[in-house]
Amino acid sequence: MIKSTFLPLVVAGLMVLTACSSKSDFSDLDRFMTEIDAKPRGRIEALPEVKVYRAFTYSAANRRSPFLPPQDVVVNDVEIQKDQSSVKPNLDRAREVLESFQLAQLKMVGTIQKGDIDILWALISDDEGGVHMAKVGQFMGKSYGRIVAISDGRLDLIEIVPNGYGGWLERPRIITLEDE
Repeated sequence: MIKSTFLPLVVAGLMVLTACSSKSDFSDLDRFMTEIDAKPRGRIEALPEVKVYRAFTYSAANRRSPFLPPQDVVVNDVEIQKDQSSVKPNLDRAREVLESFQLAQLKMVGTIQKGDIDILWALISDDEGGVHMAKVGQFMGKSYGRIVAISDGRLDLIEIVPNGYGGWLERPRIITLEDE
C-alpha cells in the first residue's frame, strides 16, 4: 500500500517542481529593474561641520546685576582740586601760520641753517602742500604749541592743553623727520 500512495505523491511533486522551474515571463520585472538602474543616483550631502564648544567663564560676578535697578551713588563732599598752576596760553598774541593746522597735519621734512648765525630752522610741510620754516620760539599746532628745540632729526615743542578742571597743563610733543 505504501507503494500505491507513494507513486502519485512523487509524480505530483515532480509536476510542481517542473512548473516552478519552467521559464516564465518576467519581462515586467526586468523592465522595472532597468528603469531604476537608468535613473540618476541620489547624492548624500556632507555632514555639517561640528562647532567646537568653548567654555565661558562669567567674570562679572562682583558687578551689579543687570536685572536689578541701579543704586544711587553718594558723592563724598570732597572738593575737586582746581589746578593751581600758573600755566596759561597767551590768548592776546597774534596767531602764526602754523597754528592754523593740527599737529597731525604737519610733518618735519628737513632742517636748514640760514646765514652765518648758528640758528637751525626746521622745514615743516603742511597737508595743503606748503613748506614753512620755523625756529625755536615760534608756535605751531592748534594747542598753543611752542617750539623749544630743533635738531637734525627732530623738533621738540610744548603744548598748553586744558586739564579738565578749568586749568591748563603743559604737554611735551616730538615731531621727527619724515623719511620718504
